[in-house]
Amino acid sequence: MNDRYLSVDQVAELLGTSVRFPRRLIEERRIRYVKVGRHVRIPESALAEFVDSHTVQPLRRPRARYGRAA
Repeated sequence: MNDRYLSVDQVAELLGTSVRFPRRLIEERRIRYVKVGRHVRIPESALAEFVDSHTVQPLRRPRARYGRAA
């Protein structure tokens, strides 16, 4: 219960998106949220999980054995 609960506006600001994006995540049930009366709050841990699950790791390409030809 030590989680901070963020409003949709705060989530949008943290993600650097419009308010429409977190609202769409909520509507499509792609992120955990809590309803308190008519207010919707997103736990910080849910936001971190969402970002972690959608983070793309870079590919490591093997280095060429030989240098470039002149």
